[in-house]
Amino acid sequence: MLTLTIPSIESYDEEKEEFIVSKGATLRVEHSLVSLSKWESKWCKPFLAKGVDKTFEETVDYISCMTIDQNVDPKVYLNISEDVIQEVNEYIGRPMTATIIKSQMGGSREIITAEIIYYWMIALSIPFECQKWHLNRLLMLINVCNIKNGPQKKMGRKELMKRNTDLNAARRKALNTRG
Repeated sequence: MLTLTIPSIESYDEEKEEFIVSKGATLRVEHSLVSLSKWESKWCKPFLAKGVDKTFEETVDYISCMTIDQNVDPKVYLNISEDVIQEVNEYIGRPMTATIIKSQMGGSREIITAEIIYYWMIALSIPFECQKWHLNRLLMLINVCNIKNGPQKKMGRKELMKRNTDLNAARRKALNTRG
């Protein structure tokens, strides 16, 4: 979870000839499958697609989808600055896990959407409470499940010969024989 401080902003309304103060707020946000799903249902485009730029309005709206606080005044989002957006983007990019997978499955050109991630969760029996995790952590769990459920790596010739030698030695010792 990330805590954002949105400052109050004072502006001048020239028509009414008066100063207007837009209240700030402290927001708690989470980059999760829930927020991704909300945003994609509103904008009808994949959030995670590479090469698809988001407008300032779409980015600010994603921050509102990420907000886990209740009853936030929508006007607060009008005060979001580029610095806050940068902070959010850095947060989105964090791995949020200590797990490292040496050979990532790459090359897939499938566009990943919230529904695809929900499908993976169902296929791998990942509980739906994980949809509130940081998205990168959830994607790492999905990756780990795929690797652990996948076919085991075959032993190399040297490894196989060493294993057989060790097994034969253990059997000879257990049976008290020489061959």
